[in-house]
Amino acid sequence: MATPIIQAESLTKAFGSNEVLRSVDLELATGERVALIGPSGSGKSTLLNCLGGLERVDGGSLIFDGLEMQEMGGDALAALRRERLSSIFQFFHLLPTLTAEENVAFPLRLLDLSSEERYQRVGDLMDKVQLTPRKHALPEQLSGGEQQRVAIARALAIRPKLILADEPTGNLDSVTGAAILDLIESLTEAYQTALVLVTHSLEATRICHRTLRMRDGVILEEGV
Repeated sequence: MATPIIQAESLTKAFGSNEVLRSVDLELATGERVALIGPSGSGKSTLLNCLGGLERVDGGSLIFDGLEMQEMGGDALAALRRERLSSIFQFFHLLPTLTAEENVAFPLRLLDLSSEERYQRVGDLMDKVQLTPRKHALPEQLSGGEQQRVAIARALAIRPKLILADEPTGNLDSVTGAAILDLIESLTEAYQTALVLVTHSLEATRICHRTLRMRDGVILEEGV
């Protein structure tokens, strides 16, 4: 197995008396794509939030790219999310007053990059998601599929080690959703970016190397 980008052991998380994660173990290799399936309320989104540093686990060990996230302060976690982690959402979350091109460039503002490097990255990604002719369009002028392509390009702009995707095709029709899945697969493969994909769709799992099933805060098994 390649070098792990995520090593999670015995993770627990509760909200009040509600135990949402119960001794979750997960290892993810650099460049590996893993699908996480299961019924609503099984803990998938909470696990995703913990992997992304948005929620602190209550117990266990969570190592991302060699760093123990439980030992990191708020500023260090924010820097990790800014420089090494990206997310793709069901509802795109593009900034409505920025063009497609500007949305892709937005996360690069906080990185120590030259304007030339930022320009090159954005242009390359707009080409890869086949939206260069639409780069000056605002989100409201784009179709759902086009908006998700912008969101994928934005997620890859920082060259993250890991992308966390929460139902990225849930707001799209089946044909557009299939095209978006193909794009996620090809770009994460090209950049060797690891992916955790939370989905209710068995169709979406086809782009992943492994599929894990969750129920009641536990990863039960591998496979569908």
